[in-house]
Amino acid sequence: MKIGIIGTGHIGKTLVIRLSEAGHQVKVANSRGPQSIEADLLINGAQPATTEEAVADADVVILSIPLMRIPDIAPLIRKLPAKTIVVDTSNYYPLRDDRIESIDEGQVESLWVTEILGRSVVKAWNAIGSHSFAEKSSPVNSVDRIAIPVAADNEEHKEIGMMLVQQTGFDARYSGTLAESWRQQPGSPSYCTDLTYEELGSALSMAEKKRLPKRRDISVEAISERMGDSKTNPDADYAVRLSRALFM
Repeated sequence: MKIGIIGTGHIGKTLVIRLSEAGHQVKVANSRGPQSIEADLLINGAQPATTEEAVADADVVILSIPLMRIPDIAPLIRKLPAKTIVVDTSNYYPLRDDRIESIDEGQVESLWVTEILGRSVVKAWNAIGSHSFAEKSSPVNSVDRIAIPVAADNEEHKEIGMMLVQQTGFDARYSGTLAESWRQQPGSPSYCTDLTYEELGSALSMAEKKRLPKRRDISVEAISERMGDSKTNPDADYAVRLSRALFM
């Protein structure tokens, strides 16, 4: 498949490497231009590109950018053909990013994204920590293979999204429609807790929407105190221990 990946942050980098290794034709772009793409991201054949080049003729476009940057790319995404699958990996962190009133008032993050983009999305790779994503992939049928939740409204897009998650080294579990995707938002039992397929099913069902924002903000404060700022990610083991203690 032709895949355009926008963003070379913690999750985006691993997506580029894994999906190009899986044999897909990957183009990768970021806000700094193709000359800034690190060479180690291109070892499996991915090509650096401008944002416009990355999405042109793509079968799948993956947005691995901060949620607050979604409006910046929306005009370009709105021009894509209806057949193009758009995957969103973002999360809302008001203590780190700008506040969004409608989300603060309870709107599901994925539904806000669809409003801004003017089209439906697949929500995937948002609920795994960057270090776990980079370091804990495993072959299909491995014991204790970590599972990642995938939410979508479109059946075909869901199946493609789940296939791609599998190809990055993790089990994919359908978490429901986009309206239900709050179950994989920050603060939920499924968020950054590194669960197996069966465990993830239980975690999704036990989520309590009203408790998510407070739990999310407590985790950010704890990580900021440990790391010294709100933008540096902790190592995988600490992040998982903290998430399990707070969210489950």
